[in-house]
Amino acid sequence: MRAELDVEDLLKLVLVLVVVWLVLEIVGEVLGLLAGLLGPLRPLLGILIIVLIVLWFTDRL
Repeated sequence: MRAELDVEDLLKLVLVLVVVWLVLEIVGEVLGLLAGLLGPLRPLLGILIIVLIVLWFTDRL
């Protein structure tokens, strides 16, 4: 038995994947631009993000 998948559902799935791909491309360009502007502060930004995530998980934020 094969799974029944309508053509419309398959097209919706492909459309969603293309939209996700485009959003990821745009976010990558924006982050690349920000990384170029921040330069030597990138490691500090990464540490700040890690600290915020840890604070979020420990309910301190």
